[in-house]
Amino acid sequence: MKVTSRIQQALEEKRPFWSFEYFPPKTDEGVENLFERIQRMSGLNPEFIDVTWGAGGSTSDRTLEICTTAQAYQNLETCMHLTCTNMTKSKIDFALKEAKAAGIQNILALRGDPPRNHEYANECETQFRYAFDLVSYIRQEHGDYFCIGVAGYPEGQPESESKEKDLEYLKLKVDAGSDFVMSQIFFDPQLFLRFVEDCRAIGITVPILPGIMPIQTYTSFRRLTNLCQIEVPTQILETLESIKHDDQAVKEYGVKLCIEMIQELRKGGVNGFHFCTLNLERSVRLILEGCGFVSKQLTKIDGLPKQANGHTAPIQPTVLEGIIMQNESWDEFPNGRWGDSRSPAYGEMDGYGASLKVTMQEAIALWGYPVDNDDISALFSKYIQGQLKALPWSDEPLFAETNAIGEKLADLNSKGYWTVGSQPAVNGVRSNDPVFGWGPKNGYIYQKAFLEFFTSPEKLAELLAKAASNPFITFYAQNTKGDFKTNVELEEPNAVTWGVFPSREIAQPTVIERGSFEAWAEEAFQIWNEWKMIYPPQSPSAKLIQEIGDTYYLVNIVHNDFQNADAIFALFQ
Repeated sequence: MKVTSRIQQALEEKRPFWSFEYFPPKTDEGVENLFERIQRMSGLNPEFIDVTWGAGGSTSDRTLEICTTAQAYQNLETCMHLTCTNMTKSKIDFALKEAKAAGIQNILALRGDPPRNHEYANECETQFRYAFDLVSYIRQEHGDYFCIGVAGYPEGQPESESKEKDLEYLKLKVDAGSDFVMSQIFFDPQLFLRFVEDCRAIGITVPILPGIMPIQTYTSFRRLTNLCQIEVPTQILETLESIKHDDQAVKEYGVKLCIEMIQELRKGGVNGFHFCTLNLERSVRLILEGCGFVSKQLTKIDGLPKQANGHTAPIQPTVLEGIIMQNESWDEFPNGRWGDSRSPAYGEMDGYGASLKVTMQEAIALWGYPVDNDDISALFSKYIQGQLKALPWSDEPLFAETNAIGEKLADLNSKGYWTVGSQPAVNGVRSNDPVFGWGPKNGYIYQKAFLEFFTSPEKLAELLAKAASNPFITFYAQNTKGDFKTNVELEEPNAVTWGVFPSREIAQPTVIERGSFEAWAEEAFQIWNEWKMIYPPQSPSAKLIQEIGDTYYLVNIVHNDFQNADAIFALFQ
């Protein structure tokens, strides 16, 4: 069924409705756990779900797998994202063919990343440079079979000349055959209401759904709002700044804020809401309950205890609530690259795969035209010293804790150990510490030191020879060909950050293990390739970056004695 039919039915019945967005997890275990999460969240009765599509089709297989499973086996109306830039026509045709075969009738047609350097583009890639091109192509090839959605930007698309021009372009997409508009996330309800008014004023009559994102962590919030250039009211920023070290308080505020936003939107006549779940469930459930849209009794729970005859055993309400909490909350505190790779939310929590988070022009302004390894070392060192605002792998400012080891990191980078992740050792600081603190009040924080970096095969061999006699060192190393090295015998996660809090289990938000390392290594080497493509193919910069990406290793080293703060750096002396 087309989602517009479901939307129209809800509007005619004058009832609120909602939908959920998910992104493809980076690991197989994450995908399996996402299927379970989607099944549980189906008990919240979304009108439909949608699944994102990674830049350049990087997540195409998993996106299709999740959409097909949800549509065919979980009985959920599904909308598949599809981006068109840096994509071949054959890949777009294949995705649409597979969606059609699976009974998926809904496509969210998006541009995706800015088109890459034209010298790397396949001839057929130039056919699809904007979402308008994709909408037109789908209508031309598939008629009215697909219900097509497009993105709308309440604040204007960052690359547009003006809001007026952006609205004109949205009108072109709708006139080309779009059936509904899904807005980018926002945090000012009045901004969205004005956007809808402006759309109606120029003849856009299709449904417009607001994108609602529960704030899960302060870091992911700042990253997404900066990346998408989203305006955030000062009051929200000030509140988050005051609680940014208390992850639980941030989540609770995120729930409260979304409830208030939805209430204000409903007063303005909006009845449908699209939740960007970030592959997490608890906040969404609490928001729907807080708005009075669902009751606790509506939530479906898989895995309840069974009696001998196979029927579900009777469960007291307090026990049922505990089961709900356990199922939905085991990964409620993800930590980006350093989280549990079994979690559907593992990774950077944006769902768009490996890509540069800046335009080609911005990339050249930031990183110039490196021609040798010393130039690369200088870029990494400048980033560590705060003289460069971003690297291809790091588009956010460094955490305050990095300053504690900043000089040592700058020295490592100058020697050809190019760091993309690090953490100093910490032995029992208070959880409200302004640098190392996180989590609830009156707790204590512990950390093992680790370093993650790119380096040459020769330097890696020297390093591992030194590490061989140190019982506290564990490491993983992998190159783009998949050549893998480790001294870890048991395939168990190594908790490198943990917190001890009153009346709570030990919290372990940061773990390092093989599955997450291998998933990240694949993405990290893809980024070398993305960086290469901002330069002409035969240029010295492109050749240098190609050679590094083809030959270097990504390495993760943990020093497991967290009481010896400087021990990890002794390896490099």
